[in-house]
Amino acid sequence: MKEKVIALVLAGGQGKRMQSDVQKQYMQLNDYPVLYYSLKQFEESAVDEIILVVAKGEITYCQKEIVERFCFKKVKQVVEGGKERYESVYHGLQVIDEEGYVLIHDGARPLITSSIIQTSIDGVKKYKACVVGMPVKDTIKIVNEQEVAVETPNRSSLWLVQTPQSFEIGIVKKAYEKMMEAKDTMVTDDAMVVEKYEKYPIKLLKGNYENIKITTPEDLVIAKGLLDRKEDKSK
Repeated sequence: MKEKVIALVLAGGQGKRMQSDVQKQYMQLNDYPVLYYSLKQFEESAVDEIILVVAKGEITYCQKEIVERFCFKKVKQVVEGGKERYESVYHGLQVIDEEGYVLIHDGARPLITSSIIQTSIDGVKKYKACVVGMPVKDTIKIVNEQEVAVETPNRSSLWLVQTPQSFEIGIVKKAYEKMMEAKDTMVTDDAMVVEKYEKYPIKLLKGNYENIKITTPEDLVIAKGLLDRKEDKSK
């Protein structure tokens, strides 16, 4: 029996740092909403289905204005997330009862590619827990509460972590159940939950420096430039 591969796409962010009344996943990026781009890549990929997690009160809007408007057939469920990212992931995982694999992706990363998705699928089937990312280019400083540098870690051992973060479903569900039971609010990504609560090693896979997350207005400008370049190359 074929093990199902599910994409869990998070679109519940409030976008407070975007300085806009429009949530970042619905902001216009060239001709489409930001969320459209990542959903399109998953729709055309080898994943079997997509679960979309949205903000409170956004299910009907997202179903109509995103899923139905752009004919995303692989989106099988639209569920309501929580106030924080980890709560949204947990809510999304709760509606998955199959065995198989899940690729957890931030909908605010519109420049994900088909190559990154396939790398994640191949990686999770081999390693059971993996994330895409890239080695850092800049020197990183660890600072104290007074913002004084106290340590400079070796750059060669540091990666920028991106999404998708991909796991065997059983592993990540168990980890999240333990985290929620512990009422741990200090986790910053899915890999951290799996590392901390299942003690499972996380394989890092090379993604792409262009796979940026839109968090601030500047990011939207950068994403537009990268998207324009891609479109020019495809002509």
